[in-house]
Amino acid sequence: MKRTLIFIGLIISTLLAMAQASVKAVINPIEMMIGEQAQVMLTVDADEGAKIEWPQLKARQMVVPGVEVINTQHPTWNTMQIILTSFDGNLYPLPPFAVKVNGKEVKTEELALKVVEVEVDTTQMNAFFGPKDVQDSPFQWSDWSLLFWLSVLLLLLLALGYWLYLRLRDNKPIITHIKIVRRLLPHQKAMKEIEQIKADKMVSSEDQKEYYTKLTETLRKYIEERYGFSAMEMTSSEIIERLMSQGDQQSLDELRQLFSTADLVKFAKYSTLVNENDANLVSAIDFINQTKLENQPTEEVQKPVLSAADQRSQKERRVLKAVIAVIAVVAAVLFCYVIYNVYQLLS
Repeated sequence: MKRTLIFIGLIISTLLAMAQASVKAVINPIEMMIGEQAQVMLTVDADEGAKIEWPQLKARQMVVPGVEVINTQHPTWNTMQIILTSFDGNLYPLPPFAVKVNGKEVKTEELALKVVEVEVDTTQMNAFFGPKDVQDSPFQWSDWSLLFWLSVLLLLLLALGYWLYLRLRDNKPIITHIKIVRRLLPHQKAMKEIEQIKADKMVSSEDQKEYYTKLTETLRKYIEERYGFSAMEMTSSEIIERLMSQGDQQSLDELRQLFSTADLVKFAKYSTLVNENDANLVSAIDFINQTKLENQPTEEVQKPVLSAADQRSQKERRVLKAVIAVIAVVAAVLFCYVIYNVYQLLS
């Protein structure tokens, strides 16, 4: 009976030992450089469905002074992955990790982690530099491409504007002036020429042909300007007939007599007396005074007439000025836009 009880006890203890859970911890690698990472894998050996409570580790939590947790993961239901790192060279003993399985705490074995420092040759200190400040990432081409091409366009516009300016400078402007000319009225011109005849004493001159030629030419010019027909190209009789409907009969009779005498002197070598010359001169003066038109404008505005080449030159100058003005406005807008956006990117 006693042997039977001992045998049963051994069987029960064996079953209990077989049912007890275990936790295994493995670290990889066991040696690393400063700043590198090591992985601790916890594996629970228990029946499927066992209730497992893992260690509560948070990021940046120190496992031991000098070794901190980066993060934790659970690849499977019975495993836990702990990522560690260290920034101080040393050999660190890691304490056992406690895991509860079905409410019973089970601990792992102790681990060790060796952190190796970087060897520095202190004899070559000039080859090493201290830590640098935080620097911005280099600019991206997509941020600057538009401003670059707009800058190129701005330079091209400036070059084009300068070239057009040189064209405009070389194309000298055509300066025109509107002239206001004071002119004598027809009767004033005629009386001025008659006064010249008097001054030259042509009335008493022996050259009667010259005297009557000058006198009739003066009258023909006056009639042409006063009445508006080509008296210089008409005969004396044609002039008288044209004036019949407009002039005083007595003055026309005297004018007819004057032209008749002048024709005889010029073409028939007729000789006149001095008093006859004086009478014809007086007749000419009377005809002018009776037919003159006063209160007429004595100033005439003369506008310059440009040639076809001058007109083309003026048109070209206007077009050049307009194009240069447009280029200047566009260039100013582009310049302001580029400067503003460059400032925004740099700031």
